[in-house]
Formats: sequence, structure tokens, C-alpha cells
Amino acid sequence: MCVTSPIPLLIFVKFRKENDSLGQVAVPEYAYYGAQTQRALDNFRISGFGPFDEFIWATAAVKLAAARANMQTGMLEAPKGRAIEKAAMEIMAGKLREQFVVDVFQAGAGTSHNMNANEVIANRAIELLGGRKGDYSVVHPNDHVNMSQSTNDTVPTTIRISSIRLLNELNAELSLLTGSLRKKGREFDRVIKSGRTHLEDAAPVRLGQEFNAYADMLEYDIRRFQHEIEVLCELNIGATAVGTGVNADPAYVGNVVKELRAITRFRLRNSKSLMALTQSMADFVECSGALRVLSVDMTKIANDFRLMNSGPVTGLGEITLPAVQPGSSIMPGKVNPVIAECMNMVAFQCMGNDLSITLAAQAGQLELNVMMPLIAFNIVFSARIMRNAVRMFRELLVRDVVANEDRCAELVERSPGIALVLNPYIGYARAAEAVKESLKTSRPIREVVLEKGWMKKEEIDNVLDLYSMTEPGVKGKMGRKIRHKRD
Repeated sequence: MCVTSPIPLLIFVKFRKENDSLGQVAVPEYAYYGAQTQRALDNFRISGFGPFDEFIWATAAVKLAAARANMQTGMLEAPKGRAIEKAAMEIMAGKLREQFVVDVFQAGAGTSHNMNANEVIANRAIELLGGRKGDYSVVHPNDHVNMSQSTNDTVPTTIRISSIRLLNELNAELSLLTGSLRKKGREFDRVIKSGRTHLEDAAPVRLGQEFNAYADMLEYDIRRFQHEIEVLCELNIGATAVGTGVNADPAYVGNVVKELRAITRFRLRNSKSLMALTQSMADFVECSGALRVLSVDMTKIANDFRLMNSGPVTGLGEITLPAVQPGSSIMPGKVNPVIAECMNMVAFQCMGNDLSITLAAQAGQLELNVMMPLIAFNIVFSARIMRNAVRMFRELLVRDVVANEDRCAELVERSPGIALVLNPYIGYARAAEAVKESLKTSRPIREVVLEKGWMKKEEIDNVLDLYSMTEPGVKGKMGRKIRHKRD
């Protein structure tokens, strides 16, 4: 993300004079942006945050594709078009990032960002053609760089392309995390522990089963994002101002999407209803919803790890998370589950961003939603931080988590949760009575059942096979009759 700030030591900065439809504006001589960007800088001193790198990249991709499509229709002269093309490619390669300076909270629809891009590309193209920055008779931001376009189709297209890129990267990280969880699932397959429901002891499970369940959850999330990527591939580029395509050659509309496919290698396509996609932000709400669902899943997984790691003396202590940094400024030797905590914070931020996107999406009127800058910032922000957090979670937590097998065995053997397998033999009421006495006397359940003569030793040993209790079916070998019905 670019961070905007006042120009330091203004007394030493030289300025050039530029004109827009409102009059004359002083622009720093070093700047590739122009009058409209400078007005936005003066007007919107809000957060200090500029656009993310992925959003700048996607913006430049749209401008590059538009220049090529306009040259193909003959609307844009080849020398100007090639200069615009080269300037846009430089930006996609990471150059001129510092020239994208408009605050993310800005003019409605993203006009200020669009003009920032138009002016930077125009002035770089002017340089490439041997001119001086600000001489728009050579290449004009509106007439040439923005040809056949409006903010109202370029910004939605930019949101879609930047989101597709980030969701692809997020899915790649989720696939790696899923693989790490599966690996741990195999490693921990013989580790039997107490299951818990309502945070109370329940039937035994294998630690490996829990890790495989986490992987299953994330595979559902991956499929959701694959669907969202397909939805976002439909573009309204060519819709121009209100979705009618005015000022855009019909041939341009097909060509610009074709060029964008070649540039991004995404499976982009023209929308059948340019007007609908110009008005509606529903696809972004759906995409943000998938990010919210992933945030919920990652919060659950991170919280489970924190619970199982709790202690090391007074908590569960069933697993040990990697120690990545000291945990306290005052308590020596304390180690906290900081990676899981950070994952929680990222997830909560994404959940909040989702609400902002939902509110902004419903705030559109008639032919346009002017809240697109807020939607753009939050959806890119969420996808970006979630991608990075998932990578962190895999590399610094899941990969090196350790199972404390002795502790797991100790807790499961003492757990009243194992009593449920006795139901088919001695009945629910007797099993409950055995649990109460076990808890009261701190004696194992099997000892209580044997003392009361409800089952024989070989029978209870067969039934209370802990590994078998983590698999489907009625435990132990039973006759045709249920034992407790004979009593």
C-alpha cells in the first residue's frame, strides 16, 4: 500500500502550472500526476493510505488493454498508443508506484484514482515521446489514456481483476495449508484424546481426525473461492458512464476483454448486461462473504489450537505450538500462542471489512454505486491480509506443532466421555451412575463398573478400546440381545 503524506521541504520544490475544467493548479515538477490528482490530494487528507500494489497493477492492466483495443479500432494513433502501452507496462512491472497518491477515501466511484492513473500514464507517455510533463497536447489523460472508458467501468473492472489475482494467491496458500494439516493428520493418527462438546468431556477422538477435519473445512473454502473467481471474471468494461456503452466502439468492447485475458491470463469475459454490472456491487458482496466464511473457519481453527495448547501446567496441554518469540515483558519464560492470536486479528478485520462492503454495496443509486473506492479498499485489504496470514499460520504454526501424547492419554483415560460406549451394555442410567461415582471418587469408570458387577473384565476391556471408540459402530462384541435388557 502506498502511504500518502505532505510533500517535505516545500520551499525547495519546483512547481508547474496545469489547467483543468475548474482552473489552474500548481503541481510539483517532479510529479507524474497532474491537476486532478493534486486537487484530490488537497481535498482528501483522510487516512494517509493510498491504493494497494495489486490494485495499481490491475489499473495499469486495464489502461494497457484499453490502449491496445483503441489502436485496433483505429481510434487511437499508434505512436500515442504505443507510448501509453509502454507506460502502463512499466507500472505493472512496479515502477512509478509512489505516483499513485490519492487517499483510499476519496471522490465517489473512484474518479480521483482513475484520473491519477490517467495522468501518470499520460505524463510518462509524453516523456517517452520526447515531451515535457504537463504538455497534454502530446498525450492527454482524458482524450487518449481514458479513451472509450469511464471511471464507472474501469474501476469495477480493476476491483475484479485485483480480487481475482489475490484470490488465486489465497487459494494457493490455502492448498498448502490444507496439505500441511493432512500431513499432521497422518502423523497424529494414533494419538487418542478426549473429544469435547460444550467445552465438556465427550467421546474420544484421534488428534489426527481433528487435523483432517480442519483440512476438510478449508477445502470447502477453496471451492467457494474457485466459484467466486469465476463470478468475478465477468466484466462491465465497455459500459462507460451508465452502462450503455456510449463513446465506446462496439469492436472495442470485445477487443478490450480479449486483451485483458492475454495480459492477466485470467478467464475474463464480457458481461451480457453491462448496465447491471455497472449498477450492482452484488458480486463483491458475495466474494467478501466467502472471505468472511474463511475468517470464521480460521478463527475456529486458531482458537482450537490455543485451547489445546493452553497451559503448559494449568491448561489442556495436549499440543505444543512452536515458540516463535518471548510471550511476556514481565513473566520470564512465558511463551504465548502469538501466531494463532495474529490469525484471529486478521479474521476479525476481514469480518469487519465485510460489513463495510455490504453497507457500501447497498448504497448505490440508479445507474451507479459511488461507494466503489470503499469496496475496492476493503475487498483487496481482506484478500491480501488473509493470504499473508494463511501463509504465516502454515509456516510458523502448523508445520511444527507437536502432539503431547502422554498428556492426551492421561486426560482421555480419566474422561467420563468414554462411558457412552457402555450404553448398549448396561444402559444409559447405569452408565450415568458410573460417571458420577467416577468423578466423585476419582476412580476410573472401568473400575466402578467392574465393582458393581455390571460387566465382566474381558468384556469391558474389549468395549473400552479407545482407538475403536474413534470409529463408527457399536463397540465390543455383543450377542443378539442387549445386555442391560436382561438385567
